[in-house]
Amino acid sequence: MSETSEQNLSLNPENSGKEVAIASQFQLTWWAFKRHKIAIIALWVIGIMYLLAIFAEFVAPDNPFKQNRRAVYHPPQMLHFIDTSEEGRHIRPYFWKMKRERDPETLAVTYVKSGEKIYLRLFGKGPEYKFWGLWNTNIKLFATEKPREKFFLFGADRMGRDMFSRVLYGTRISMSIGLVGVVISLVLGVTLGGISGYFGGRVDAVIQRLIEFVLSLPTIPIWLALAASLPPSWPIYKQYFVITLIVSLVGWTELGRVVRGRFLAMKNDDFVVAARLDGASESRIIFRHMLPSLTSHIIASLTLAIPLMILAETGLSFLGFGLTPPAISWGVLLKEAQNIISISQAPWLFIPGGFVVLAVLSFNFLGDGMRDAADPYGN
Repeated sequence: MSETSEQNLSLNPENSGKEVAIASQFQLTWWAFKRHKIAIIALWVIGIMYLLAIFAEFVAPDNPFKQNRRAVYHPPQMLHFIDTSEEGRHIRPYFWKMKRERDPETLAVTYVKSGEKIYLRLFGKGPEYKFWGLWNTNIKLFATEKPREKFFLFGADRMGRDMFSRVLYGTRISMSIGLVGVVISLVLGVTLGGISGYFGGRVDAVIQRLIEFVLSLPTIPIWLALAASLPPSWPIYKQYFVITLIVSLVGWTELGRVVRGRFLAMKNDDFVVAARLDGASESRIIFRHMLPSLTSHIIASLTLAIPLMILAETGLSFLGFGLTPPAISWGVLLKEAQNIISISQAPWLFIPGGFVVLAVLSFNFLGDGMRDAADPYGN
């Protein structure tokens, strides 16, 4: 290892030169990754988003499907934490209750502050729900002290449904569809790319022609055609599975080419030849000797592929060819906002678009950090 590389890896005082010399590939990668501050922040953001997705029922203050005619296009309510009263200042979260009024001249419905404070409590009682589909409970992360009062952190839509709750449930589908799609791409890319690079010859030629054929297909028209062929009567879980399959059809080709190129470069290396001469089977050589050396590169490639999956689902649903109501995803929520009323009177309906941007940027920053850390000796 060069002196420069060792100094780069030893920026942390705890990492002595001796520790660097005997460190494993995982340790070297982790030390290099920790130097990317933006990637660390992105990792925290992604982790929080997945936690919100996993515990959506617990965090969401209301039922995302519940309609409220008295709260149509209710604007977002600001959450306050410092309560000032005659007794002094206290840390106690609350919001100002808003009342519905109608303009006497235009007859337009408006919401004005009523002057009444509604306090929130942690782990309060809210609407009953089935947590993870296993048991019934009514404990929420935060709830109003007056159960009949509603709190609209992100406002409400045209049917008076709580947008904050709907965005949380949409996060579950949109973020998970990226993971499921990447798993399918991982299996196809590693399997076909590994076989192509390791065996070569006719097998390599056939698999490469298949990859070239898939890459030559116009992505968006193919996705639209396949998505449009889904029967509208299908239940949500079938739509989810097929949409995930559709967005994975093209994603595996890039990974397949990367794995194939690395296998071509490694198959004549000393450690592979030694394993072959020692009598190791082809599967053992591939899975125990060659693939582990590609782990960091594969993880980095998959991290960069997840935002493409999220954008594909969001785009299909936004155009009306992906998931459809009553399913809730970021794309479905954005589709409901594509009208003049939303632009002029309810801009908060575009909040799901902000979550899409945040998720895509976070995955890209994380992928960049992992890609740089995948080759710690090259820094």
